[in-house]
Amino acid sequence: MTDDLFAAMRQSVIDGDSDAAAELARQALAAGTDPLAAIDEGFVPGIHHVGEQFRCGEMYLPDMMLAARAMQRAIGILEPEMLARSAQRKVLGRVVIGTAKGDIHEIGKNLVGMMLTANGFEVHDLGVDVPPERFVEKVREVGANVVGVSALLTTTMVGQRAVITALADAGLREGVKVIVGGAPVTRAWADEIGADGYGEDAVGAVTVTRALLGA
Repeated sequence: MTDDLFAAMRQSVIDGDSDAAAELARQALAAGTDPLAAIDEGFVPGIHHVGEQFRCGEMYLPDMMLAARAMQRAIGILEPEMLARSAQRKVLGRVVIGTAKGDIHEIGKNLVGMMLTANGFEVHDLGVDVPPERFVEKVREVGANVVGVSALLTTTMVGQRAVITALADAGLREGVKVIVGGAPVTRAWADEIGADGYGEDAVGAVTVTRALLGA
């Protein structure tokens, strides 16, 4: 029975069906299923499958967004029970993300945040038009070990460099990995500004973040 439930959870994420994912999460709790197992053995395999299909060109950006939202909806229902059992999901890393100063684009950043959360990272999203000093403040506040800076305009890419400089000036650069991404951003630009990683898309951002932290 549990295997069938886990299979249905996986499929709900693949289908991007938030209502089904939420209902399955409630069913799991009603049946006494370990909420941590429901996430790691039920919903996570679904998000991994979607990521693989996206990379192969079999699924697209809207599919990714729906899948991530379904995953988040399920986790939101399961989390209170995990906390009650003191069985919190293992956090792979703390990530601060935001769109560079002067840039108000957020769809890509939001998807990266959802995908990182679904894959076990604690994500702190600063939103859009974020000045370098705000990244520094948040890194200090939460003890982040990864910073992700998005830029969707060629004119705001310099904001990614400014964040790296600000982290260095604050004495935090050695303790935090910086990844950059966005439509005009390239691996060459990431190398030029001294970033630790480059995410071509949301799946790539997750892969790079896991690799940088050895997760």
